[in-house]
Amino acid sequence: MDILKYKDYEGTTELDMARRVCRGKILFIDDLVTYEATSPAELQTEFEAAVDDYIETCTTLGREPQKPLRGQFNVRIPPALHKAVALRALADNVSLNDVAVRALDAFVNIQPVVNHNVRVTLNIPEESMKTLVSSASAQTQWGTAHVH
Repeated sequence: MDILKYKDYEGTTELDMARRVCRGKILFIDDLVTYEATSPAELQTEFEAAVDDYIETCTTLGREPQKPLRGQFNVRIPPALHKAVALRALADNVSLNDVAVRALDAFVNIQPVVNHNVRVTLNIPEESMKTLVSSASAQTQWGTAHVH
């Protein structure tokens, strides 16, 4: 899903084929604020108008517009994991909050790249080396062998 952005607000982008419109809603606030357009090109403009209208409506009503995500949320985890995390935090002399921040940062920002490095050590008797060199020069299915 594509996310629209404007004035620290984010909004969804959806396609309603039954009504033949593009639509969305402002994310991460308790109020329901929606917008729609007849084409994807117009959706950003309608989103921005919805954000501006939301801010203006809140001002008219005498209340602060909600800011998306205040930086706090509750997390429920299994008791055994809670204990393990608390013990690790204690051992590392950090708070549970620091552990959660580090874990979430890693989840969001670290690329899931896996490198597989394999090192093989062979103990081959000297008399077998001639056969190995001969086989390697034929480039078997294992690829090119390098003998040092």
